[in-house]
Amino acid sequence: MGAGFGPLSFRRPGGAGPAVVADARGRGVIARLFQQTLEWAAGHHDEGRYSPVGIAFHWVMAALVVFQIGWGFWMGRQPVGAAMVGAYDVHFAVGVLMLILVIGRLSWRLLAPDLINDADQPGWESWAAHVTHYVFYICLFGLPLTGWAMISATDRTRELEALGFIPWPLLPLQNLSNTQLWAIEAAAEWMHWGMVITLLLMIPIHAGAALKHHLIDRDDVFHAMLPVVPLRPRKRTRWQRRWRALERRVVSTAKGLLRGLLGPKAV
Repeated sequence: MGAGFGPLSFRRPGGAGPAVVADARGRGVIARLFQQTLEWAAGHHDEGRYSPVGIAFHWVMAALVVFQIGWGFWMGRQPVGAAMVGAYDVHFAVGVLMLILVIGRLSWRLLAPDLINDADQPGWESWAAHVTHYVFYICLFGLPLTGWAMISATDRTRELEALGFIPWPLLPLQNLSNTQLWAIEAAAEWMHWGMVITLLLMIPIHAGAALKHHLIDRDDVFHAMLPVVPLRPRKRTRWQRRWRALERRVVSTAKGLLRGLLGPKAV
C-alpha cells in the first residue's frame, strides 16, 4: 500500500476529536490560571510584602513548630498508658501535616518570584539571613522525616494519617533485621533531638532579627511578612547609632582574634 493510503492516514473532517479539544482547553485554562497566580504574587512583592500564600505558609508553619516542640516535651512527661499513646498520635499527625506543608511552602517559594527587600542588602546580615533560612528548611524537612523513620522502624502496626483522614504509609523497612531497625531508630532519634535543639536556638535568633529590623533599622522586613504591622518612619535614632557602634566593635574584636590565631595576613 502506497504512502498516505494506510488506515492511519485518514482523519475526521472536523480535525481533532472532542476529547482532544477538551483536554487542550483544560490545559490552557490551568496554564493561564497558574500564570495569573504567579502575577498576583508578583504584584504583592512589588508592593514590598509577601503574597498571602507565602504569609499563610510562614505563620501556620511557625505555629505548628511551636506547638510540636511544646507538645513533644509535655508528651515525654506523660506516664505510660492511653494518655501517652493519644499524645503520640497527635504528635505524629501534626508531623505528617508539617511535612506536607513544608513541601508546599518550598514549591511555592521556587515557583513564585522571590521578594527583594531591605534584608537583601549586601553585608553579613544578608548572608546570615540566608543561612538561617537554609537551616530552618533542613529542620522543617528533617523533623517529620526522622519521626517517620522512628515510627516505621519500631512500630510497624501503627496507622498514620494525613489531615486526620488520609492514610499515610510507613517507610518500607519491613525486610530489615531487628538490629538494622534499632540502628535506624537510634540514628533518627539523635537527629530528631538535634534538630529540636537547633530550632530552640534559631527561633529566638530569627525573631530577634525580625524585631531588630522593625524597631532599630525601621525597614520593611517585618512588615513584609506581617503587613498588619505598619511601617515605622525611617529616621536615624540613637538605637541605630548604638547598634552600628556595637557592630563595629564586634567585627574589630573578631578580626583581632583571627589575626591572633591565624597570623596577621589571615584577615
